[in-house]
Amino acid sequence: MAEDRDGMIVHWRPGCPYCMKLRLRLRFSGLTYTEVNIWRDKDAAAFVRSVADGNETVPTVTVAGYSMVNPSKREVMRAVAERAPHLLRTKPAS
Repeated sequence: MAEDRDGMIVHWRPGCPYCMKLRLRLRFSGLTYTEVNIWRDKDAAAFVRSVADGNETVPTVTVAGYSMVNPSKREVMRAVAERAPHLLRTKPAS
């Protein structure tokens, strides 16, 4: 799952204030994504270490194979627009 080439994954851990902040902001963004708790998924924790210089720095977000460590909502939205616009909520045709 950490290598999802079409979707978006938010890696997080309980008690992380940066994770809580980003996850809350993303919930209102209209994006489709998967959340993975790295304390419950050892493969996800290993993936995070592989992109965060050996550290379990979260949130780590992957958009269509492009990983960002502790990104802002703005950075995530920019990556989605550039790499996976299909994840954006579209307005129904009138």
